[in-house]
Amino acid sequence: MNIDPRPYIVEERLAGVRRVVAVTGWKGGIGKTLASVTLALILARRGFKTGLFDLDIGGTCCHVALGVSDVFPKEDKGLVPPEIRGVKFMTPAFFSENRAVPLRGGQISDAIIELFTITRWENLDFLILDMPPGINDAALDVMRFIPRAEVLAMTTPSVMARGVLERSLAMYRRLNLPVLGTIANMMAEGGGGIRRDPLLEEAVGDPDKILKTDFAADLEREASVLLGGL
Repeated sequence: MNIDPRPYIVEERLAGVRRVVAVTGWKGGIGKTLASVTLALILARRGFKTGLFDLDIGGTCCHVALGVSDVFPKEDKGLVPPEIRGVKFMTPAFFSENRAVPLRGGQISDAIIELFTITRWENLDFLILDMPPGINDAALDVMRFIPRAEVLAMTTPSVMARGVLERSLAMYRRLNLPVLGTIANMMAEGGGGIRRDPLLEEAVGDPDKILKTDFAADLEREASVLLGGL
């Protein structure tokens, strides 16, 4: 009998994590990564013990948003994530030397699960996951290995983005995966959700500047409701 021990190892690694929030969107260019980074920074500023895990192996960008360089996890019975502005941070970029990683299908899933099995998060109030794009083996395996992860879905006013969102949410609900709700990004003034912020791009790479943007203010308001009144 071939019993995969990894789910038990991952469960043990996450035993001290109170809530796991998987930020996803199933379509590129909708602000998922910046939402993940900004949400982690907001939670840390509010005094929560917070971790951020970049799971987009094919397009790791969280380290760019945070302005991370010259840091690396410490080895101590696993990997201990470095702390950036109060956020424990893990990314495949630590190991790829900022180069594209030519992995396919199951290889991506295996790499992600391997990172889960070796990363020591210890005690956290929130672990924010910047999910792999789309609905594929990697994204579904994350939810399989972490069934208590709560899905926070991003979308935009685009008809195509909303169409993908609706189909994807319906599938996640059929699989009985917990969905917190949806945050609409790049909205017009007065349209609810997160307003389009022309100054956000200038803040990328500086966590302090990111937290001062309208994007961060709107995300904090929206997330506070969906996460249960932070």
